[in-house]
Amino acid sequence: MTIAVPDLISNSYFPAIAAVELGCLRDEGIDATVELLFPVDAAYRALAAGAVDVVAGSAHSALAAFPGWRGVRLLAAQGQGMYWLLVMRSELHPARNDVAAARGRRIGAAPWVDLGLQQLVVDAGIRLDEVDIAPVPGTASVGTNFGLAAARALADGSIDGFWANGLGAEVAIRSGAGSLVLDVRRGDGPAGCFDYTFASLAVTDSFAAQDPARAQAIVRALRRAQAMLAADPERAAAVGERVFPPEQAALIAGLVRRDAPFYDARIPERAIRGMNRFARERGLIDGEPAYEQIVAGNIDRS
Repeated sequence: MTIAVPDLISNSYFPAIAAVELGCLRDEGIDATVELLFPVDAAYRALAAGAVDVVAGSAHSALAAFPGWRGVRLLAAQGQGMYWLLVMRSELHPARNDVAAARGRRIGAAPWVDLGLQQLVVDAGIRLDEVDIAPVPGTASVGTNFGLAAARALADGSIDGFWANGLGAEVAIRSGAGSLVLDVRRGDGPAGCFDYTFASLAVTDSFAAQDPARAQAIVRALRRAQAMLAADPERAAAVGERVFPPEQAALIAGLVRRDAPFYDARIPERAIRGMNRFARERGLIDGEPAYEQIVAGNIDRS
């Protein structure tokens, strides 16, 4: 089984990586590998083409390859809530939870990830044309690890800020180049932004329907990995040493400890309602797709 992730050196999809590296999937009888496919829409297009079996990415981004949620199902959440952070150049002296700090600035964001920041800006009462949200220079190549590239671009002045994963944010903040402005999971941003999207595991609907036992096994493995990391975040360090460069491997245990309260594989109906509203606002869907149309129905969610 191949699991595609759009950002490998990251805490965002670490529960899926840990499910492989800690042997949780193997213990369920599944031989799995992780493959980096950036940007996230490329990962979902690979899923639609049958080139990968699972995508561990942002839930709403499935719509890039599966319009109207046709042909795809979400199995589980790697964590609850929208998980990207806004970091801006320290020399700008941005205030925490001040969305207006982005006004008139160039903010780097990956494709499909940028939609979360766009909607957040709109919901904060700021016109989209007041903020320059664009790709980070040098991140178009396959193999890019976006958060680290964004941190480098911030340090060299190519951008004024970035909207990316917690590991990239941590690198920028520790270097002194960046200051944290928005952390949605911890209460920042306008009302409702927590539920724009979340990190999920997605499969094709034919996979979910035709092999429900394997789908259940994937979810059990994810839950076990989440529980193992939450009980002992230092386990993340050993995984990081195998997967990350040394500098980032040294950071991952602390980030997992911070993320652990959000490790819950359930997909609540509230999250789907919030994501539907976000997707409508960004022109990705019409109407209100049913929970059962988006989330695999044969998964034990207790």
